Amino acid sequence: MIRRAFSIPLWQRIFVGFGLGILAGLILREQAPAWFGWMGEVYLNLIRMVVVPLVLFTIASSIARLGGETNAARLGVRTIVWFAITSLLAVLVGFAFGHLINPGLGLAELPLGEVRERDIPTPLQVLISVVPANPFAAMAEGRILQVIFFSALIGAALVALGDRAQGVRRLVDEGAALIFRITRWVIQLTPFGVFGLIAGVVGGYGWEALLPLGKFIIAVYAACLFHILIVYSGLLKLHGLKVTSFFRGAFAAQQTAFATSSSLGTLPITLRQTVERLGVPQAYAAFAVPLGANVKMDGCGAIYPAIAAIFIAQYFGIELTLTQYVLIGLTAVLGSLGTAGVPGTSIVMLTLVLSTAGLPLEGIGYIIAIDRVIDMMRTATNVTGQMLVPVLVAREEGVLNRDIYDGRVAWLPGDPDADDPDAVRASGI
Repeated sequence: MIRRAFSIPLWQRIFVGFGLGILAGLILREQAPAWFGWMGEVYLNLIRMVVVPLVLFTIASSIARLGGETNAARLGVRTIVWFAITSLLAVLVGFAFGHLINPGLGLAELPLGEVRERDIPTPLQVLISVVPANPFAAMAEGRILQVIFFSALIGAALVALGDRAQGVRRLVDEGAALIFRITRWVIQLTPFGVFGLIAGVVGGYGWEALLPLGKFIIAVYAACLFHILIVYSGLLKLHGLKVTSFFRGAFAAQQTAFATSSSLGTLPITLRQTVERLGVPQAYAAFAVPLGANVKMDGCGAIYPAIAAIFIAQYFGIELTLTQYVLIGLTAVLGSLGTAGVPGTSIVMLTLVLSTAGLPLEGIGYIIAIDRVIDMMRTATNVTGQMLVPVLVAREEGVLNRDIYDGRVAWLPGDPDADDPDAVRASGI
């Protein structure tokens, strides 16, 4: 019975957990978090448990493998360029829907929530903070950017040492296979975690908290859906890729991102789906996906600040100038890189955008109460972009496995012989 249940595709099991979570939240209302919140917390702790070792081993292994290829640097540059291009498109979508829906017009005397003051780091501070003074402390405290930096150094050192480090290289590769296997076990619990998280959110929020800012919520959700379904689909079609294949492969990660509201919390399943369902080579995906989870924020860092800036300007009766729009756009595109790894990215990004554009920071207090509700859609957009860019770059470089992408075969990165062409297996795992 249990084996039969787990044979059902993951996205379908997550969908069932999602639906049951909504139902439980609506029935139990404010008691839902107390009844089911623990399930979400246990799941998130399991995910946090595997994130650091997953990043450590997979980044080191991928750098060691990519280091011997002449196109490694080109892959990195193309990845960053596509991060910036898609973020710019996201800002434009945010502007469009902000003015289409006008979420700040017709509102008066909204309740003001408490906003904790955030320190916005300078570019120099961000650069310094990427380098860990103690890599073990960075791993213990979950500072992922520092872990990525340290892992990349290990991978580069393995390339430089060549045959002398064959034993260590094999240890790193086996460590990556080991943590992939553990990750696969944890991912099987995603439907239960999604159920607990969604039940808590639905039960914890009442209509009275959402109605006053309904137009703002609609604007964010509509813009994110447009960006995912129209902009991303257009980019896939321009690259000659089937749109349905991408969304079929990405759906499980999107569902998890929506429930957890955490790009890092979704990282294990994002990486799994990018490799196993979208056909991106593991050596490249293991570098691009963790990097994207830190700096690729189309929802939190582009669409949301653009709409929020328009909302606050409309609420306070401020007419935005062309210069302010340009400043908002540039800050949103570059800000995600500048605030990578900073807790509360969406609030930090919004503070940065409002400060740059000269808009009142107290406006953040009017939308902070519904942040968790819109964070779900923002994070789903972030994660979708974090999978899209590696697919586009792999397609441009001619390394995308079209058989896996189109669903004809599936590949298990946790298998010992995963790099052997004979290890490509029939789909249906």
